[in-house]
Amino acid sequence: MNLTIAKDIRTEQVISKSRFICSLKKVKTEEEAQEFIKAVKKEFWDATHNCSAYVIDEQHQRSSDDGEPSGTAGMPMLGVLRKQGLQQVAAVVTRYFGGIKLGAGGLVRAYSGAVANAADVAGLAQKVKMGLYVFSCAPGEAGRITNLLYQQQLFNLADTEYGNAVIFTLRMPEERKPAAEKWLTDTLQKPIELTEAGFEYEEVPV
Repeated sequence: MNLTIAKDIRTEQVISKSRFICSLKKVKTEEEAQEFIKAVKKEFWDATHNCSAYVIDEQHQRSSDDGEPSGTAGMPMLGVLRKQGLQQVAAVVTRYFGGIKLGAGGLVRAYSGAVANAADVAGLAQKVKMGLYVFSCAPGEAGRITNLLYQQQLFNLADTEYGNAVIFTLRMPEERKPAAEKWLTDTLQKPIELTEAGFEYEEVPV
């Protein structure tokens, strides 16, 4: 399942007098993730640490302890993103030191907990691959067919292009294509074959 966060979020927790501020953002590329991390570091320039982690996909993942003991911040944060199956998400946990040392275990719990809590508040969304499919008709049929297309729940009418022929672009999950072709063939009383014209991803809350 391809998951991301439902919305960008910022949360804050105080643990043993240290402030842990977690900023989560949806990002599409490593460049976007790095720009976001840079922006948070600039915003919280006076913080003790700005630790970060991001997952774009299976191949593009990184983390940084930003001065915390090795393995106590960035990797635990990355571990939470991976465990929840999140992709295209960047996390920065900003720490303002409160004077009480947490120890390695305490740091791991604090940083991983900050990300887990923020993800919980943000909510999760599944990225569903939506196919774009086209078919055409004669201009004289367009009005009747358009009305019929709005009377079903299998797909959305994404675009209508008028010319010598009228081209309809339909948008739906890939697995619905056979059912859509059957509905169109039955409803329009002539064989309709849909031609794939591309795809896009839609986020659906889970």
